[in-house]
Amino acid sequence: MALNLTHQTGAAAMTGTPPMGSRPALLATPAPAAVSGTGAGMARSGSSNSLRLQAQTVEPAQAQATDFHQAMTQDREAEHPDLAGEEARKVGVPVYVMMPLDTVRKDGSALNRRKAMKASLAALKSAGAKGIMVDVWWGIAESEGPGQYNFAGYIELMEMAKKNGLKVQAVMSFHQCGGNVGDSVNIPLPKWALEEMEKNQDLAYTDRSGRRNFEYISLGADSVRALKGRTPIQCYADFMRAFRDHLAPYMGNTICEIQVGMGPAGELRFPSYPESNGTWGFPGIGEFQCYDRYMLSSLKAAAEAVGKPEWGNGGPGDSGSYNQWPEDTNFFRREGGWDSEYGQFFMSWYSQMLIEHGERILAASSAVYNGMPGVKVSVKVAGIHWHYGTRSHAPELTAGYYNTRNHDGYKPIARMLARHGAVLNFTCVEMRNHEQPQDAQCLPEALVQQVANAAKEAGIGLAGENALPRYDETAHDQVIATAAEKAEENRMVAFTYLRMGPDLFQPDNWRRFAGFVKRMKETGVRDVCREQVEREAQGVAHATQHHIHEAAAALVN
Repeated sequence: MALNLTHQTGAAAMTGTPPMGSRPALLATPAPAAVSGTGAGMARSGSSNSLRLQAQTVEPAQAQATDFHQAMTQDREAEHPDLAGEEARKVGVPVYVMMPLDTVRKDGSALNRRKAMKASLAALKSAGAKGIMVDVWWGIAESEGPGQYNFAGYIELMEMAKKNGLKVQAVMSFHQCGGNVGDSVNIPLPKWALEEMEKNQDLAYTDRSGRRNFEYISLGADSVRALKGRTPIQCYADFMRAFRDHLAPYMGNTICEIQVGMGPAGELRFPSYPESNGTWGFPGIGEFQCYDRYMLSSLKAAAEAVGKPEWGNGGPGDSGSYNQWPEDTNFFRREGGWDSEYGQFFMSWYSQMLIEHGERILAASSAVYNGMPGVKVSVKVAGIHWHYGTRSHAPELTAGYYNTRNHDGYKPIARMLARHGAVLNFTCVEMRNHEQPQDAQCLPEALVQQVANAAKEAGIGLAGENALPRYDETAHDQVIATAAEKAEENRMVAFTYLRMGPDLFQPDNWRRFAGFVKRMKETGVRDVCREQVEREAQGVAHATQHHIHEAAAALVN
């Protein structure tokens, strides 16, 4: 279906909060954010750990007229080198380990369980891990007030990692911790940001029933000056710049990657399947999140631009509820409305809103991190594998991935990442099709292959994670088969192991983990003999016995 929408796809270009029913200006897609201002610096005198905090400012993105249809259908050449080709020349796949969600205290001042961290990092290094991944929580590091940053706990972690010879993947976590799979602690958005969201609840993602979701600010409000005079994009850019400046001694040597959070759970998606309060349960299809006034204003303008104003009143009315299955709904069933002229219009608009959100944040991150040797930028995409075997791929659609039997939803995302030289990080690499509920038509292996193909075609690196904690050989074998045992041009650039905790340091799990790391690292170096790996892993387990016992005990407390 040919669409020629010259409307404003996001309230991202809106500077106010117009009442419902008012028509926004014809669409302007924000150009890369112009980032300026002084950096937030950290000063130390003697042994003092006090921080001199300075607020930073970012100039708002300037709107630039664009054609919406072209934005959806035309390829733009990548402006960065072929990252996949660069990485493919290396052998093996380095393994990083995800740190606990509460690695840093909620006041940001220091590490939690310092003794455990020290023992854990020493053990990880001995096992051959390349490094660690850690969430840098917006709700911790900027909790005191706008522009007041405290990265002291993270600085302590970087110093500890450096002493152990470990690299760090730092995640700019602009989302709430709590309410998603695996969330064991609660870290909300900064209090001052939540106060503004309470005043203007349209800053929160909203479903058809009016249920508000406060785990991440609605992308429809990306350029609305609603956060103490700043837009969300400005807040994210300021935070990333402050992190860069405070952690300058570690950038490029210890800190090797910045993963930029773009939605719930840090993933580029809508919060279509929230677990909090029992709203959603696997394998439900989820719900569209397009009912805050900024999203609705954009949808209204898009519908008017194609001469169908009746399409602009909201999302599909027959798309069901969170826990239904595709065939329960008229929109997602086999021959449903998803493939109609209206369905194609709505999904094109909804998915393009997500891609433009990614463009805006990556433009801001590029202004901060481009030109820093040794530092990559990555973006995480969710592994929504349930109902993948159906025609409509309903859970992917509600999350913002326009991926159906007839339409590839991951190539546009990969091309967007390529324009900014970013790595695509993908989950569910450990899963096998037959392990999942067959009646829900779960096909994680096929999904991973599709995303890998999209990354390869776009010329970007693909990194992986396991979606759920797994310490068994079956999961390890699947990861190795997916990530490492491939031709160099198809090999993943990195793998992050979920997650460091007491279970990882149980003797049998730890021995298996050490063998897994060795097999990942040595793929492409030499033929890996399973028996030899087992012997070497047993040696590592024995040599690190003191560290893992200490770490396991300290992490439990």
